[in-house]
Amino acid sequence: MQRRAVPVVPGVETDFPRIFARKGGPVTALDMMGPFDLDPQSIDANIPVTSPGNYALGTVEGSTFYVSYVGRSDGDLNGRLKAWLEKPYTSFKFSYADSARAAYDKECANFHDFGGIQILENDRHPCPPAGSGWGCPICDEVK
Repeated sequence: MQRRAVPVVPGVETDFPRIFARKGGPVTALDMMGPFDLDPQSIDANIPVTSPGNYALGTVEGSTFYVSYVGRSDGDLNGRLKAWLEKPYTSFKFSYADSARAAYDKECANFHDFGGIQILENDRHPCPPAGSGWGCPICDEVK
């Protein structure tokens, strides 16, 4: 997976919103669509198919998307995002994945890129699907 750094140069605007972890941390790209409002209408309008995928939850302030949480769905990204409607997040970004394995690998990369449990509101390292035996492509952790 190729990662792109988001240029942050004072006085220079970019074509896309800046992306930061809420508590600071690395500046990196999520390679996701959005941000969109985290509400049922926006989820349905932007994710019309049932598919595995990845998401980032957070807030938008000006042209900056602040990442607070990263996650995935192994089969129904739309449904997974709707489980977050009662939480304090107001915006989301997402990307589709070709498979549950691709979604897991990207979730791990996003988790590490944005500072893991030290920075994100995720309370643990991403877990692979039960029984898969997959290890993290970044740190080789296996649950």
